Amino acid sequence: MQSLHFTSRHTLLEKKMINKDRLTEQLMVHEGLKLQPYKCTAGKLTIGVGRNLDDVGITDIEAKFMLENDVARCLGECAKEFDWFIDAPELIKEAVINLVFNMGISRFRKFKKTIEHLSKQEYTLAGAELLNSRYAEQVPRRSEEIANQIADCQSTSDS
Repeated sequence: MQSLHFTSRHTLLEKKMINKDRLTEQLMVHEGLKLQPYKCTAGKLTIGVGRNLDDVGITDIEAKFMLENDVARCLGECAKEFDWFIDAPELIKEAVINLVFNMGISRFRKFKKTIEHLSKQEYTLAGAELLNSRYAEQVPRRSEEIANQIADCQSTSDS
């Protein structure tokens, strides 16, 4: 008999060693589904269906899956909020999504001058305005990179 110690999780499921659906239902009943982090009875930071973040954390694949979902959410928020967003150059959209990802749509909305410059395709001014903020003081490297990304689009939009 093959040792379970050296067998991958997927191989075990493929061999039908368990009824995954039945076990999933049972675990959901016992653990519950919590979409916000909480402390379990053992005091461990937990989320989802009993995922112990303190001891287990998340995998690289899970982190990338969450990132993909977060980017899609931010893209949707930007498209809904700003009528100029969909037609903006890709690098502008990516910069705005990066900002919204980092600070949230409600905080980004407060960057009224930056947003106004973006809507008018005044990318050099938009980049400069972004750097004229407390945000730029809090995350200087990130804000400088994003501001440059925005400003660099000016030459392509002038063509």
